[in-house]
Amino acid sequence: MLGKLARQHDPNVLVGFDHADDAGVYRLGPGTALVQTVDFFTPIVDDPYTFGQIAATNALSDVYAMGGKPLTSLAMVCFPEKGDLEILERILAGGLSKMMEAGCTVIGGHSIRDDETKFGYAVTGVVDPAKVLTNGGAQVGDRLLFTKSLGTGVISTAIKKGVAKQSWIDAAVASMTTLNKAAAEVITKVPVHGLTDVTGFGLIGHAREMALASKASLRLYAGRIPVIEGALDCVRAGHIPGGLKANREFAECVVGYENEISEEVKTMLFDPQTAGGLLMSVAAKDSAELTRALNGAGVPAVEIGEVLPEGRPLITVSA
Repeated sequence: MLGKLARQHDPNVLVGFDHADDAGVYRLGPGTALVQTVDFFTPIVDDPYTFGQIAATNALSDVYAMGGKPLTSLAMVCFPEKGDLEILERILAGGLSKMMEAGCTVIGGHSIRDDETKFGYAVTGVVDPAKVLTNGGAQVGDRLLFTKSLGTGVISTAIKKGVAKQSWIDAAVASMTTLNKAAAEVITKVPVHGLTDVTGFGLIGHAREMALASKASLRLYAGRIPVIEGALDCVRAGHIPGGLKANREFAECVVGYENEISEEVKTMLFDPQTAGGLLMSVAAKDSAELTRALNGAGVPAVEIGEVLPEGRPLITVSA
């Protein structure tokens, strides 16, 4: 809808909404730019504290995905008028724990009465204008690395239906409460060409944005893409979130499948992620070094694909 409105022209806007990137970037002066993002959503787990942690981790991720450092945040709360305030306190405490881990100061917020609970943050960070990482920097010949496993969307759906196994829940929560901070710190030491985080549009959706912005095509190797324990079981059982269906209807038209790719794996590629991993494009000669550095920092990064010359299909998925 923003695209239908009159455009503002400000030379200090380095990355705006028209780039379909993870956050906005605004130049303040030589060597300093603001990174700004906002994200909030309804509960996806039962425990209020954990929900707060997930919401904070998710909001912070977009700053890391631009190569930035989070500085401050504002809490955004929608809560029932007659709701239990102890629950809200636990949500806020969970979010604060992750903001403290990130070194990001909560300086305020805003709340409204709402029948449905929603929570998240507006986060502001800083980045050197010369070191902004966007989804449009991928170069032909680059390798694609990914730092987390897929499956939080389908497992969250199973949780809402009350059918998720505890081991699945534990694995999904561990992923959704792991900051991308460690990965972002490693990336500053090894040159990365393009960067985005995989969230609501799923791996294919965000890969599509990277390919279009970079004027390139991508190849993904399905067998290399990590999946959270229980996620494929959720797909087989039909625990498919509405966002996954929407992602697939929108983006599968740019995908070509090579070899035999199972239906559940195809489905997983469109699973909307919460606080998902970073997808990065790095020169082939640096891929192994970056993977080792990320693994050494406790980030389970793996190489899942490569960047090809622009062509059709936009994204090829091989076994």
